[in-house]
Amino acid sequence: MYKFGVIGPGAVGAVIGESLQNSDYHVTFLGRKEGKVCIERVEDPESTTFPVEAISEVETVFDYLFIAVKGTQLEGIMPHLDKLMHADTVCILCQNGYGQLGKFQLPGNTYQAVVYISGQKKGNVVMHFRDRTLILPENTVTKKLKKVIAASNLDIQLQSDYRNEVWYKLIVNVAINSVTALSRNTALILQEEKVQSLCKRLIQEGVEIAAAEGVYFQEKVLEEIMKIYAGYPSQMGTSMYYDMINGQSMEVEYIQGFLYEKSREHDLNTPCLDTVYSLLLASEMKG
Repeated sequence: MYKFGVIGPGAVGAVIGESLQNSDYHVTFLGRKEGKVCIERVEDPESTTFPVEAISEVETVFDYLFIAVKGTQLEGIMPHLDKLMHADTVCILCQNGYGQLGKFQLPGNTYQAVVYISGQKKGNVVMHFRDRTLILPENTVTKKLKKVIAASNLDIQLQSDYRNEVWYKLIVNVAINSVTALSRNTALILQEEKVQSLCKRLIQEGVEIAAAEGVYFQEKVLEEIMKIYAGYPSQMGTSMYYDMINGQSMEVEYIQGFLYEKSREHDLNTPCLDTVYSLLLASEMKG
């Protein structure tokens, strides 16, 4: 039987691990320290609790590692990876944004997933709002992974046009993460027309940056993404919103920062992106 490890028992990692564990796969949750994680759902009275082991103490060698810590925390887990892996271990990065693979020294069989899992963690309790999808590039390794976990309800989607999926999610994230973090409010703010207008401007600028990078979207992409936002529960936050209100480092470098650098490379006019990026950087300044 294959051994699965999930590093980072936050909202994303907990849902991935639960999806596998509930289907009788051998799963170990790994965190900074020993503890537990409890998963709940809106309008569902039942919850599930799993033990979490301290990554510094675990000696198990895994066949598949899902790395679900935030991009800002990746450096901290790097010293522990070697002992958890064998030569053919497959690592799946599960963070928002893009650019992590190029920044860190990671094993050869490492792929970054485009993640669609919405949830919130408070203490050791994760509230799972919706989705459990990971999109990966289609190749021999990822095809095997999809086959190996076929009995679970973790939705692994393989795409030959993976780069298009990466940019689509970047554009989805850049607007909703920016406005929820800066307003320190949940998806409730999408009921305000001025916020909707700002989101549309950010989406349009993201589409322009993608086109400069050779990734093209049809005009309907704006309407599609706004419909995605409209489907969010009003009480649902984003990863950046939760980081902002908890005083934690945000993944600005991998979302707004990544897009900002690309816009500068192509000498594009992106006033809304420039503004929110500047404000997000300023919000993390310490006196």
